[in-house]
Amino acid sequence: VTATTSGNTSFSATGQYDYDLVVIGGGSGGLACSKEAAGLGLKVAVLDYVEPSVRGTKWGLGGTCVNVGCIPKKLMHQAALLGTAVKHARKYGWQISGPVYHDWATMAEAVQNHVKSLNWGHRVQLQDKKVTYLNMKGSLVDEHTVKGLTKAGKETVLTAKNIVIATGGRPKYPTNIPGAMEHGLTNVALECAGFLTGVGLDTTVMVRSIALRGFDQQMAGLVTDYMEAYGTKFAWKCVPKRLDKLSSGALRVTWTDTQTGNEHEDTYDSVLWAVGRAPETKAVGLDKLGVQLNKETGKIVVGADESTSVPNIYAFGDIGEGRPELTPTAIKAGKLLARRLAGQSTELMNYDSVPTTVFTPLEYGCVGLSEHEAEKRYGKDNIEVYHAFYKPLEFTVAGHDANQCYIKVVCERDGDQRILGLHFTGPNAGEVTQGFAMGFQCGATYSHLLQTVGIHPTCAEEVVKVNITKRSGLDATVTGC
Repeated sequence: VTATTSGNTSFSATGQYDYDLVVIGGGSGGLACSKEAAGLGLKVAVLDYVEPSVRGTKWGLGGTCVNVGCIPKKLMHQAALLGTAVKHARKYGWQISGPVYHDWATMAEAVQNHVKSLNWGHRVQLQDKKVTYLNMKGSLVDEHTVKGLTKAGKETVLTAKNIVIATGGRPKYPTNIPGAMEHGLTNVALECAGFLTGVGLDTTVMVRSIALRGFDQQMAGLVTDYMEAYGTKFAWKCVPKRLDKLSSGALRVTWTDTQTGNEHEDTYDSVLWAVGRAPETKAVGLDKLGVQLNKETGKIVVGADESTSVPNIYAFGDIGEGRPELTPTAIKAGKLLARRLAGQSTELMNYDSVPTTVFTPLEYGCVGLSEHEAEKRYGKDNIEVYHAFYKPLEFTVAGHDANQCYIKVVCERDGDQRILGLHFTGPNAGEVTQGFAMGFQCGATYSHLLQTVGIHPTCAEEVVKVNITKRSGLDATVTGC
């Protein structure tokens, strides 16, 4: 028995095995799980190894979010928002002489420095929590054994009572398109296109079918309408055929317009593929142990307690079938799993009503069901949709277009009108949505919304004021202050 920091006791299996817990994957989820488990008295090792991308890019400890995802993305989004703020500043009386331009190298260096500080912080935290960190590629040997392989090819074998797989995913390349891997980069589509436009780069998004698949499509339309007005170009219903590098260094993209069947081509300096992510399951040795995967997605089939089809092996985060590909869910699920494995709790992760935000030039935050999904589950006649087009006060003096600033609250039609989904486009959408998300955990109703006093003048107060239903057909534009 080992004593924990809380004064409780947890049973340690280290007599029989090297570790109580071995975690494969040092991203948000894996780190959260390993630190929580160590804090509860378990002996823990975490293995993390970044396979260089096709272009040779690699990064430090912390996974996608810290290194090549949420963190650098939000910082670059902020850089673009500041560009818009500088334009607005003149209308507010700021005297800005001379042309204002953006220096990419300055931003890139500052972002990279912050990311490196986070890499270092994660290593320090693991050390402080007494978690053994191994910069090795981990793979399963059996349900209690993991093999670690260093960059130099040195092998280490670790045994553990329980093993957790939290290897996440990596961007996909369209391997059927000639030149895609040799000449393209990978990233997130609309967010990336948005901040690239915002820092002054000529950016085009090619869309095969719809934007923001899986999100409410009315809201997705507002996001892309705003982006088009903002200066991002869109090639709708188009499919790329090939990518060629010209002697000048420019990239020639050839594509087909699926509506007309016509072929087009144009040249660009860079091409980013944003065609989804693939789970990192191939090199982990799952097939050897018979860990069940979803054949279509390649993700690991998991139970409500994150267990796989093989005893003592767990998986969570982006690698788990049907799980949201979001950092905060991976962190929370990892901590809860650690508590259960340490015998401290039986609480399971609740994956319902997880809020999220898309950091496009006009941000879109949502929690709960899309309007379409609510219709599908409850029937069109059994839901009520309250909505409003509003103008953020800060947009008024600046003369900034607010046509796409919109709020939609999807409710059950009868009784207390339980809120099923909340959708918001506008400034600081993540901050607004985070607050309302708590209400979903408490069974928020439309009545609760009406009983809430707004904070004036804010964009968030418009959510508690929504009173026009879609069904009424009345104009939903907010007037007055």
